[in-house]
Amino acid sequence: MSYCKIIEYRIMPNKSFHVIRNCSGCGRKTHFVNTKRFRVNANGNRLDVWLIYQCENCKHTYNLTIYERQRPATIPKEEYQAFLSNDEQMAEEYGMNLPFFKRNKAEVDALSSGYSIEIIEETKGTDSSDGKILFQIHNPYGLKIRMEKQLAEILGISASRVKKMIEQGEIETEKGAWELM
Repeated sequence: MSYCKIIEYRIMPNKSFHVIRNCSGCGRKTHFVNTKRFRVNANGNRLDVWLIYQCENCKHTYNLTIYERQRPATIPKEEYQAFLSNDEQMAEEYGMNLPFFKRNKAEVDALSSGYSIEIIEETKGTDSSDGKILFQIHNPYGLKIRMEKQLAEILGISASRVKKMIEQGEIETEKGAWELM
């Protein structure tokens, strides 16, 4: 198949993911938000580093382990300085890192912080008179958004309209890509 145009998109979270857990202060499950602060603790010649999350209602804290009982020499100097200075960008990076949450066995509400779909690149394909457009959608953070909803947001139409277009053969799907006839 040849395409007149290929458009690549990337789905990006707007801010750090929320953690859902029981709060001892509230006495129920609630959302914890990223404070963009780190806790660094030295125990002899070993370091512990945590990212601090806080209950959005009562401000109780929950520490997510970044490093546990590490020798200071094993932590990159730039990263260690970022922890000590509470670098907000570093905190945001950890706050959107799904493997980090998995390691901490934390339940994440990734969509509560919102997301945006941005164009990465728009290129001309081969010269073809069939007028097909290929949409490639990259989801590097693994946000659980239905493909129909993603395409509906890009095209500015309803998800039900996208489903109807798929049923009518106006849109074909591949893994990670959509083709508009």
